[in-house]
Amino acid sequence: MKINSYLVVFGIIGALILAALVSTIVFNKSISANNVSLSALPDLGPAPAIQGISGWINSQPLNLSQLRGKVVLVDFWTYSCINCIRSIPHLNAWYNEYGGNGLVIIGVHTPEFLFEHSYTNVVSAVQRFGIKYAVALDNNYSTWDAYENRYWPADYLVDKNGDIRYVTFGEGNYNQTGQVIRELLVNAGYSVPSNMTSVPIGVNFSQIGTPEIYLGYATAREAIGNAQGFAQNQTVDYRPQNISQNNTVYLSGSWYDAPDSLVAVNDSRIFLVYKADKVNVVAGGNSVISIRLDGENLSQSALGSDAHISGGRAVVNVSASRLYNVVSTPSYGWHIVEIDAGPGFRIYTFTFG
Repeated sequence: MKINSYLVVFGIIGALILAALVSTIVFNKSISANNVSLSALPDLGPAPAIQGISGWINSQPLNLSQLRGKVVLVDFWTYSCINCIRSIPHLNAWYNEYGGNGLVIIGVHTPEFLFEHSYTNVVSAVQRFGIKYAVALDNNYSTWDAYENRYWPADYLVDKNGDIRYVTFGEGNYNQTGQVIRELLVNAGYSVPSNMTSVPIGVNFSQIGTPEIYLGYATAREAIGNAQGFAQNQTVDYRPQNISQNNTVYLSGSWYDAPDSLVAVNDSRIFLVYKADKVNVVAGGNSVISIRLDGENLSQSALGSDAHISGGRAVVNVSASRLYNVVSTPSYGWHIVEIDAGPGFRIYTFTFG
């Protein structure tokens, strides 16, 4: 789960979210007891309108007031977020199962990075992820603010009367959410299949030992390992040094330090000791990067889905600004990943699977 640190002062969260968190905890207990009923769902009041939308994909503009009698799932997401990406197969499954039978899904795309404001970029992501439900571009955070939302992803389930009945933040809770969808559909007069749709969860969070790492001087939560540190809006010639700390980025060569990213200039390399099975980078710029793992060329068995072998090296062709999976080892463990970046490569974050 990602929290928008630009909009939240820790410890100060809107009343709707606090109520939703409490309701989710209470409701999860009832789910675990296999006692899902309408009476177990709190009524959190009328759902705010979908508002301030700059564009729609897969749909004409939708108005919640015109969807009375249906069940609406409002899903806040952004296309480079790994947590959102891993939740999409579950949303697609629910849409395929119930989309023609009373369920409306609205994916409210609220961008984290500037490149995610692009309608063309979002369309490409929607096609890449096989999304068929409605997507609304919330570039000005109008709907996000109306819901007092702070997280990617976040799901709000709205009943036939237009009231929010269930909220969940981050990955997980898929069985619970699926059961709530079914309960609300039945209450709205729709029939549901006897068996609930289920999608395998392909990540073991207990085995991931490295958090998401941001790489802009204004967005980084931790310092880089180089003594030179970040230099605002400057090109820095980073000197190589010993990699002594886990979960800390080390740089060598010339990098430009931007507010939300690092941009490769010359002889640019990046090193990180991490624990996971998959390494992803949110990146852009027209460049080719090569990947090494534990000091060796990446083997075929450890290639990420966006990497390929060329001239004996594992390389990734970076063009569009998006998330790239660069490493995928057969098992979880500690490794050193090294990225050799061509000029123009721009990296925003590391994320892990």
